[in-house]
Amino acid sequence: MSEATEFEQPPRPLSAFQKAAIAFGSVAMGAGMTINFVVVSPLARQAGLTEIQVAGILVLSAIIYALMIPQWGRWADRFGRKRIMVFSLFAMAGTNMIFLFALEAALAGIVTGMAAFFLLVFVRIFFGLLSPGLQPASMAAMTDATTALTRAGGLGMLGAAMGLGSILGPAGASVLAEFGELVPLWGSIAFCAFAGLVIGFSLPKSKGNRHSNRATPLRVRDPRVLPHLTFLFAYFVAVGAIQQTLAFLVVDRYNLADEDAVQSTGIAFACMSVSLIIVQFGYVQPQRPDPARILPIGLILIVAGYIAAAQLQDFIAFCTAFGVVGIGSALSVPAANALGSLSVERHEQAAAAALLAAAPPTGFIFGPLLGAVLYSIEHRMPLFVSAAMMAALLVYRLLGFRQHNA
Repeated sequence: MSEATEFEQPPRPLSAFQKAAIAFGSVAMGAGMTINFVVVSPLARQAGLTEIQVAGILVLSAIIYALMIPQWGRWADRFGRKRIMVFSLFAMAGTNMIFLFALEAALAGIVTGMAAFFLLVFVRIFFGLLSPGLQPASMAAMTDATTALTRAGGLGMLGAAMGLGSILGPAGASVLAEFGELVPLWGSIAFCAFAGLVIGFSLPKSKGNRHSNRATPLRVRDPRVLPHLTFLFAYFVAVGAIQQTLAFLVVDRYNLADEDAVQSTGIAFACMSVSLIIVQFGYVQPQRPDPARILPIGLILIVAGYIAAAQLQDFIAFCTAFGVVGIGSALSVPAANALGSLSVERHEQAAAAALLAAAPPTGFIFGPLLGAVLYSIEHRMPLFVSAAMMAALLVYRLLGFRQHNA
């Protein structure tokens, strides 16, 4: 380690509280994106839409979201990171509110059939257009606030925050569903707006700059990063297939009313989130285990959890299975991101993290649609296929990665 690197100063330093505020925004974004899988899926089916139509609504917005991320990254450079982060969180709150009103109209029978489908599609498009700015803006802000020595940890915190929010959102739905079937959506709207206010009042003023300090982007086909990017993409396809169909499975397996399904599905996600939080902050963060060692263990636990959830009929056992999945997720996702970041030179870690960050939204383009198609064939098939995909990733990790890292 050179002395210059050791005493390097970040271009735009932030306090620990300000970095936490950015991470808090990522938690809110993750929760706001995934709560739809718990709330919207059963309610849209109640409004007369099929599983594939519901998946189509969410997949279309995910495609637009992924395509718009690079443009919003450029706008973050031009107009300032803070402005884009605040705008994105309020845009997410606003578009989710409009989507909620459209869903209420469909549930009330004001619009029905294909008219309801196209209305929900139209409204959801604006989510994909207006809300993707948080991810590139927060990563750019964190890159500017860290040095070469601390950058991997700072960017990893954002990835962990988004992953935590993606599980806390559905888990929180189980609590808010006690007050009404649409209350969880109102909760996510308030959460995103509050996170926008936190960032708005916590971060210093940011000015646009056409000459960004961010690292030069890496090519998608960079041989050092491509195996890790492929791994994460496949991982999130499998996860997206489960998140899309879990609410349907709970309704059909346990013969629940839709409002009870929201709560019960949220309980399953809560079990996953609690175990994830305990392992992430009780073991992974303080102990910092070798990512190459814990990744296979995490994948094995996810495979076991998915298979158990498919086979076990008792609801408590079903939730316990997803608790096992949460433990596996706490080990797998940070390890996979860490291995991807460590595969490049230190000064390229920010660029590698930005490239790897595209894997979750891209995986969620294909995962929900895959899950809906599989579910229409047999209710347990998404769990079995996702378990098979995780098992394949385990083999890929043990055999393929070893060759790349040799």
